[in-house]
Amino acid sequence: MREALFIKQNTQRWKDYEKQQASDPDELAESFISITDDLAYAKTFYPKSNTTKYLNGLAAGFHQSIYKNRKEKTNRFITFWKYELPLIFYKHRRQLLYSFLFFVVFSLMGWLSAKYDSTFLRAILGNDYVNMTNENIAKGDPFGVYKQGDSSLMFLMIASNNIKVELLTFVMGIFLSIGTIYELMFNGIMMGSFQYYFFSKGLGLQSVLVIWLHGTLELSSIIIAGGAGLILGNSILFPKTFTRMVSLKNAAKDGLKIGIGLIPIFITAAFIESFLTRRTEMPIWLSGSILLSSLAFIIWYVIVYPAYLNRKLTPKNLNLDEPTY
Repeated sequence: MREALFIKQNTQRWKDYEKQQASDPDELAESFISITDDLAYAKTFYPKSNTTKYLNGLAAGFHQSIYKNRKEKTNRFITFWKYELPLIFYKHRRQLLYSFLFFVVFSLMGWLSAKYDSTFLRAILGNDYVNMTNENIAKGDPFGVYKQGDSSLMFLMIASNNIKVELLTFVMGIFLSIGTIYELMFNGIMMGSFQYYFFSKGLGLQSVLVIWLHGTLELSSIIIAGGAGLILGNSILFPKTFTRMVSLKNAAKDGLKIGIGLIPIFITAAFIESFLTRRTEMPIWLSGSILLSSLAFIIWYVIVYPAYLNRKLTPKNLNLDEPTY
């Protein structure tokens, strides 16, 4: 879009924002996000123009209005979860999709490898784990591993390990996305072979109801963390109109925000695994409800709501669908 047309289509809205800023926190946040979107567009296509300078000043004014009073922390917290993080998901939806596809492909590789190579399963899961699970199956308690140890201690260990895996998956993206793809491969192959093992024992449905009780949130978060890693790596490979350093800084900010946003989800998954998954006698309707609720939340918050929010906040005459990186 030519700059003159861009200005013509949006001048009145900018003037309205400039004359009277909304007092309602939600309206103020929506206006701020709209202006920053316009600013990002202008920086991309008209980086040295007066329009960009004007929008930068207007955005700065909104920023001061949002953070000038004692409600700063509360407003910032709400804005992050209600607007900022979902819009980051939408902005980088392609990287999230690529991460999902990588994970699915690697999971299928793990499944097929375990099916056609009898030694593969033990190489991936370890002899001790396979032997222990075989013993549990013989005892009639195939998922007894989840009942071992104290629930509270198990919760702390699982939560800290999952967050560590998430951060590693994200940070490894600095190696031109290859590190992140490796982490997705490792986790995907392990998941595929692990799931095949139970299906081969005739425990497919039961394993889904038990393992995916916590695995829905846990593995979805790893995939999203993989998307954050791809954002980081792609910012170096494909900086577009930015310098590589600026592109990397912008990607690191977005990726870190995704990482922070995933922490409560990992904690919830760890809680479910530690306190609920061990209840293997749980009624099917209850375990199924928890599983489907977790899946519905991920689909809504990462896919549906961000798309809705983008349509609501983006002016119809602008095409800002293209991700920055």
